[in-house]
Amino acid sequence: MGGSLPRGWAQGVNDSRRVGATEAFVRANTALIAPPHVPEIVLHLADEAHDLWHLTEEQLEEKGLPPPFWAFAWAGGQGLSRYIIDNPEIVSGKRVLDFAAGSGLVGIAAARAGAANVLCADIDPFSAPTIALNAAANNVVVDVTADDMVGTDAGWDVILAGDVFYDRAFAERLIPWFSALADRGATVLLGDPGRAYLPKARISQLAEYQVPVTRALEDSDVKRTRVWRYS
Repeated sequence: MGGSLPRGWAQGVNDSRRVGATEAFVRANTALIAPPHVPEIVLHLADEAHDLWHLTEEQLEEKGLPPPFWAFAWAGGQGLSRYIIDNPEIVSGKRVLDFAAGSGLVGIAAARAGAANVLCADIDPFSAPTIALNAAANNVVVDVTADDMVGTDAGWDVILAGDVFYDRAFAERLIPWFSALADRGATVLLGDPGRAYLPKARISQLAEYQVPVTRALEDSDVKRTRVWRYS
């Protein structure tokens, strides 16, 4: 559940001071940790969601921000990453979109599995700098965008999305987009531990995992997580 630069940072990637400040914030408030279900990858992750949430709001001088999705390895992303690493032929040599990338975990897994190109997309203001740090820590190269990609189609071969069906309005935007991508022949894979608005009518299960998660975020220590193909 990632991106380029904070809202209001119009010049974003060209403003090295702001990017540097954000990277410094990420380094200061996270640690390099291997997600338990994907130990091959290390990420800058946080231990405490509540404290980091408030620090993020202070950093951007803005209240009411969404949770720091970029700072945690969510169940759906871990499951989807595990599936990609174990089945590299799905992405090998292909153009991949990691949608709502958060920390970039799934995109990094795709890059490790041999994808020809990976675009990590997320509108969260901290995602792009975090993804850049995480990609470097794993010695892979990914592209990053903060653009809202819903409704677009750059000809990707594979679209990967973990933990995206948690909100009704967002799901209603995603379903027709995923349908259009799948209908034109793209492979659309979802990682989901049973979020409320998962569209069960058009999906088929590919794998199931028991994924360790952060109790403060998920109200459990382990989430049964499935990988689905959107058809």
